[in-house]
Amino acid sequence: MPDTAILDVDGTLVDSNYQHALAWYRAFRRFGTTLPIWHLHRAVGMGGDQLVTHVAGEQAEADFGDDVRAAHGEEFDALIGEVAPFGDAEALLGGLREDGLRIVLATSGSSGTAEHLLGLVDGRRYADAVVTSSDVEASKPAPDLVELAVAQVGTTDAVLVGDSVWDGQAGVRAGVPFLAVRTGGFSDDELTEAGARHVVQSLSELLDLMRGRGKSAA
Repeated sequence: MPDTAILDVDGTLVDSNYQHALAWYRAFRRFGTTLPIWHLHRAVGMGGDQLVTHVAGEQAEADFGDDVRAAHGEEFDALIGEVAPFGDAEALLGGLREDGLRIVLATSGSSGTAEHLLGLVDGRRYADAVVTSSDVEASKPAPDLVELAVAQVGTTDAVLVGDSVWDGQAGVRAGVPFLAVRTGGFSDDELTEAGARHVVQSLSELLDLMRGRGKSAA
């Protein structure tokens, strides 16, 4: 058992990945660019500072990168009322606390959006620290968020819990073991290839695994 769990928020504690994909789709449409929603979904979990180039290319980033990120924020705000926490999210947070782990909540989202989503799971109650994309120069899959999360609590024995391949890549680059949940819509194989040491279907299974009672797909 590690002494700290670094938990992603979007797609891991709250069911928001598909709202993000739709928000990005609508945002790009404002600038005359129509991208397949499935392609956008595959990029969710990556920070907006890197997503535009990833899905639309360097020219799109140069032409309207900042504007499309702002538009995504507006579109996501219009959908945020539909975002719900996963039913076992607070049980996971409470269980980790009961087991004596420190908790850091880390998200590539903006600080304003993060506060709303944290409220859905009473995240401030459980977290020793919260880090967002506003706190670092580069978001996932860069390791900055994970490295900052580690530094915030001064640990050398943490695990990263996330739902996307971008979480896994950030964890690997930061040297922090990655435990994956399928809640973001990525497959077992994708998450394993991204560095996941274990892949589980739900947060309840994750808590059992961390307590030595469960099995994983990886």
